[in-house]
Amino acid sequence: MFSDNDLTTYRARLRGALIQPGDANYDQARTVFNAMIDKRPRLIARCADVADVIASVQFAREHGLLLAVRGGGHNGGGLGVCDDGLVIDLSGLRGIRVDPAARSVRVDGGCLWREVDHATHAFGLAAPSGIISSTGVGGLTLGGGIGHLTRRWGLSIDNLLSADVVLADGRLVTASEHSHPDLYWALRGGGGNFGVVTSFEFRLHPVANVIAGPTLWPLARAAEVMAWYRDFIVNAPEELNGFLALMTVPPAPPFPEALHRQKMCGVVWCWTGDPAKADAAFAPVQATKPALHGPHALPFPMLQGAFDGLYAPGLQWYWRADFVYELPDAAIALHAQYAERLPTLHSAMHLYPIDGAAQRVGRGETAFSYRDARWSAVFVGVDPDPKNAAVISNWARDYQTALHPYSAGGAYVNFMMDEGADRVKASFRDNYPRLAAVKRSYDPGNLFRVNQNIRPA
Repeated sequence: MFSDNDLTTYRARLRGALIQPGDANYDQARTVFNAMIDKRPRLIARCADVADVIASVQFAREHGLLLAVRGGGHNGGGLGVCDDGLVIDLSGLRGIRVDPAARSVRVDGGCLWREVDHATHAFGLAAPSGIISSTGVGGLTLGGGIGHLTRRWGLSIDNLLSADVVLADGRLVTASEHSHPDLYWALRGGGGNFGVVTSFEFRLHPVANVIAGPTLWPLARAAEVMAWYRDFIVNAPEELNGFLALMTVPPAPPFPEALHRQKMCGVVWCWTGDPAKADAAFAPVQATKPALHGPHALPFPMLQGAFDGLYAPGLQWYWRADFVYELPDAAIALHAQYAERLPTLHSAMHLYPIDGAAQRVGRGETAFSYRDARWSAVFVGVDPDPKNAAVISNWARDYQTALHPYSAGGAYVNFMMDEGADRVKASFRDNYPRLAAVKRSYDPGNLFRVNQNIRPA
């Protein structure tokens, strides 16, 4: 471990705050998005700059401390915090610089996606990200980045141009196509296994206003709608993204009161094409005669933040996930059964399309292996009451277990809990040996292991 003198020397190297148990802000500093996570680190370094990150990595390595890295703190498994170790908190690194001429943006490692959306929207541009704007840029990107723009412009990692990384030995390097290309390959889907990313550079795309919103059908029609959706979305124009949800309607606007708290089947759409062609794109949707068809013109950041109020910090979360090639009728029947058992208002199942532009990248071109899957499925139990933790966990676990025989085998690492080494290997498939070799090169001692861990070869 370390002595008082070691701690004094370390503290003197930091511009940011060093927080310990007993400090007034300790409980706030150790809290993450998922209230089911209750870990107590020995030290929390709120880094003010890259020099603080370097000092913290060196301190953890030299003193054998377990090390966790926190960006937005949004990870379902609570992998941005640890017991008895050191947490590198990047929330003080929030700079953003947009280059509208080059259509690129440089984003510091502690930024949230809402901050990126705000900065880029001023220029009518956006970077592909997720669906909740309070998510941290770092965690979502390093796992892949599936969201509203996936079919049109690919995953977040498909738009990652470079990354500044503090390695396990304390060096700062830039990973890109031309600099440390093996590290650049691994960062694009391999998670936080290779270092602390202190800044990201993304390619931007012309996105200002979109035609977006939900379409809802009664849950009794879930099997019918899912069978229609599986054929429709893969043949729809790539300008149209839509993820399917089995969910309970929130008791709040913009949903009409007659639908409040009803279990329903829905699709959340995002049309990024010519607004004049939106009606034609949505005509087959309207032909299904839904109970509600809500897409309308709105600024892209408004769509990105649409679920932030429903999924605020402090809820209990339990995740399970799988990649999916097909949706056979037998799988759809199981989905309909588990949708009937939705345990709480916030619990849901989502199917995110990963076809279109995302499939034009080869499965070996980045660490994200499942380019041949059509959907990423997530089964998520959520509720504000800790008393319901077992209820939501059991529902999500049982649901995923029932559907797993129809899956591709692995899962999107951003949707996984702590599920063991075999599950991690299944989620990287044939990319795992190469990832383990890159891990050996950049982190041979496995300092960065509070993640979906890839062990050094």
